[in-house]
Amino acid sequence: MESIAIREKRLNRLITVVSIVVPIVVALLFGVKIPNVERLGFLPPIYAAINGLTALLLCGAVWAIRRGKRKWHQNLVNACVGLSLLFLLMYIAYHMTSESTPFGGEGLVKYVYYFILVSHIVLSIVIIPLVLKTYTFAYLGKFKVHRKWATITFPIWLYVAITGVVVYLMISPYYPV
Repeated sequence: MESIAIREKRLNRLITVVSIVVPIVVALLFGVKIPNVERLGFLPPIYAAINGLTALLLCGAVWAIRRGKRKWHQNLVNACVGLSLLFLLMYIAYHMTSESTPFGGEGLVKYVYYFILVSHIVLSIVIIPLVLKTYTFAYLGKFKVHRKWATITFPIWLYVAITGVVVYLMISPYYPV
């Protein structure tokens, strides 16, 4: 039987690889356009809804663990991870079939939009290793460390989920019909 230290070391290597590879692959695929494929314009409201649902489930996960409902907490966090993966797949599919939509607002709202968008993108990259590390500590039964990491991971993940909805709502009037 492998020791916890060895399993943690292997998982840390995997987390490092995933945390580097995912943003690079997404960035590369963002520039790839599949020719002669219908634009998947129906996806943005769906993946915005997924972000909103993720935010609600994250709050539910915190509520559950504070009430000692560990299994509920675990199931809700697993659902959030699954929803985040589903979001990522839809986001890539949309951008591989559609040109980016420029924001059409002007004045202060334009700067607010770009601030929210840039912080959302940067933190969506940062959240990958944070979620994976936090999840790993729970998986390994290191709950004290898991709690410490979760106090950092939760607000950032919640911010990414909520700002995903906000970005969609701000840009949706400018999507091509």
